[in-house]
Amino acid sequence: MPETITRTARVVEVTSPALVLGSTQPAVAERGIPVVRRRSGGGAVLVRPGEALWVDVLLPHDDPLWDDDVGRSFHWLGQAWVDALAALDIDSSWHNGPMVCTPWCREVCFAGIGAGEVTVDGRKVVGMSQRRTRAGALFQCAALLKWDPDEIARLLDLDDDARTGIEPLAAALPVDSATLEEAILQNLSKSL
Repeated sequence: MPETITRTARVVEVTSPALVLGSTQPAVAERGIPVVRRRSGGGAVLVRPGEALWVDVLLPHDDPLWDDDVGRSFHWLGQAWVDALAALDIDSSWHNGPMVCTPWCREVCFAGIGAGEVTVDGRKVVGMSQRRTRAGALFQCAALLKWDPDEIARLLDLDDDARTGIEPLAAALPVDSATLEEAILQNLSKSL
């Protein structure tokens, strides 16, 4: 992260497939696609072109949206995603409470629900993580446009029970990437 942070929202273009591990996850063997590590925490996210919309948001420490409480700090961002989805006629909600963890949430981002994260019909559709420095915070958001629990389970070498268990925990949003990108950037521009 830069030493000086200004309010910024940027879309990270996914140009090739990758398994993106959280900062504290143990390493895994590559199984046909690159394995990379992000600087923020959480479980693994499978990214492939057109299958996830990745949005980074930078927020300086002295910003009015800043909250010293790490859990509460996601609330405004969750609301921005809910508002963006509502503009697309998708009914969703953001999680306001402690982490909801399944047996697989440490391995798979979309197998648990953290503060501010977004669900549709109880299934996670937007995952978030955060990295903080003295200068501010980097929020990393991944919105699912395709949910492939079998592939992420294979890449993480999870057993059949895990493959079956994670399937109903997440869902793909019924929208294309360009439409969702426009909606979230419009809503973030109102907040930021």
